[in-house]
Amino acid sequence: MHPRTKFLIGGLIVLGTAGWLMAGSIKATAVYFLTPEELQAKVLEDPGLRETGVKVGARVVAGTVERDSSGKRVTFDMTDGKATYRVEYVGLIPDTFSDSVDVVVEGRLGTDGVFRATTLLAKCASRYEAAPEGYDTAKVHEQYRATGTAPTDTASR
Repeated sequence: MHPRTKFLIGGLIVLGTAGWLMAGSIKATAVYFLTPEELQAKVLEDPGLRETGVKVGARVVAGTVERDSSGKRVTFDMTDGKATYRVEYVGLIPDTFSDSVDVVVEGRLGTDGVFRATTLLAKCASRYEAAPEGYDTAKVHEQYRATGTAPTDTASR
């Protein structure tokens, strides 16, 4: 057998083993990403899916966000327009989280129908808008440099 043939066979074995290990680790750590409607269908099909880690992407229902005084606990409803779930989350709440924002939550659906999230991601705005008419950015920057805080009243803007 030629040395080149041995080298090619060895290389194929190494690449095959690496590919097999990568595929196995991806499968072992993969978490499902579902819509509320898909989650509802899967739970009806297999009730054992409850208390199993899943990711769900949906929109926060306007007017359902309830924050506690500590700022680290929030409950809200999420929907895709076809199914709705109550979500409870304890942890750092993203700055971009608000009513009607798209979210991805990772956690477990309880037997009571409440989704207990361990991770909460809020979608950022996909575009930035210009400052409103009459907004004086120089004045805002000047006040920030002087006091270390941005103005909170609209009159200074």
